[in-house]
Amino acid sequence: MATSLKGSMMGVAAQARRGSGSSSRCASISRNCAVKVMATSKFEAENPFVPELRATAAYIAQRGKGILASDESNATTGKRLESVGVDNTEDNRRAWRELLYTAPGLGQYISGAIMFDETLYQKSAGGQQFVDILKEQGIVPGIKVDTGLQVLPGTDEETATQGLDNLGVRCKKYYKQGARFAKWRAVLRIAGRGGR
Repeated sequence: MATSLKGSMMGVAAQARRGSGSSSRCASISRNCAVKVMATSKFEAENPFVPELRATAAYIAQRGKGILASDESNATTGKRLESVGVDNTEDNRRAWRELLYTAPGLGQYISGAIMFDETLYQKSAGGQQFVDILKEQGIVPGIKVDTGLQVLPGTDEETATQGLDNLGVRCKKYYKQGARFAKWRAVLRIAGRGGR
């Protein structure tokens, strides 16, 4: 990868010195010139999903829009529901997510939505897949792929993120269901004064 980057940079510099092609405008580093340098690893060169990954990343990072994090676990969603007197059942969680995903004008402000495993496979009360409801609004479905945190024994409550087991198998299923990006959460504790 470093060799490819170095070679690309040297090629741009050589073109600028020679004054050949469109790079001649960049020879003296003008304020109106931009140079695009790309490094390609063997993985990128051989992976058929790289163009789709790049396009997805560019789309969900577009100016003026954000990502809806609706990937709370069943337990966390249950706490939210219980705070307003609603039981933590699968149907109530589904209804809550449907309310989010069908909010009028959501696609004007949201470019991607991170979903929880259960939610990725759920349908609206009318029978439409949540993935399709999001896509119709121009929102790219994504998925939380970690499976939570585990406290590391012998530490001051430091945690390790779980979920590497069967990650490849799960990601294939998530892709087939319509997810086009993933979130992996890792929590880092940084101690301040007094170790807290």
